[in-house]
Amino acid sequence: MPPFVADKNYFELFGLPVTFDVNLTGLTERYRSVARETHPDRFVSGSDQERRLAMQMTAFVNEAFQTLKDPIARARYLLQLRGADPGSDTDTAMDPAFLSEQIELRERLDEACDAADAKARLGHLADDVAQRTQETTDALRIQFMRADQLDKARGLVRELQFLDKLRRQIGDLEERFG
Repeated sequence: MPPFVADKNYFELFGLPVTFDVNLTGLTERYRSVARETHPDRFVSGSDQERRLAMQMTAFVNEAFQTLKDPIARARYLLQLRGADPGSDTDTAMDPAFLSEQIELRERLDEACDAADAKARLGHLADDVAQRTQETTDALRIQFMRADQLDKARGLVRELQFLDKLRRQIGDLEERFG
């Protein structure tokens, strides 16, 4: 019978501390180890129930790995573990100053696309978004260290989601302007 892993949280599954900072190399190594233990191929001659359980565990292990390797997904999961609602992707309640900044960044994106030097402008904008993302990630790290700051952490997670979407859009446009 495959080892039962679905009763653990994602951090426990991989033997990691429940924290925002995750060593990605260590996570990947632990993922490979757990995935080998629970892989359905190991139970090909088992009963239908054992094979079905192995498939479920593999899906759980893969979901856990994908969640923990992505900082935004990991932060949302941490909020859930701590009893805070991470909000939905359509939740747009944001700090007015951040929303103003987003409007400015979007205007810069539009201007860059219309400019003769679009690629250079997109590169500068990408650098600014990367810097803002790092600042927000650093602030989020601090909020997760404080048990009483989950509302602030939730707001920062939402900000990271907006910044990540903008980062992806810039990347797509940079490819287009190649």
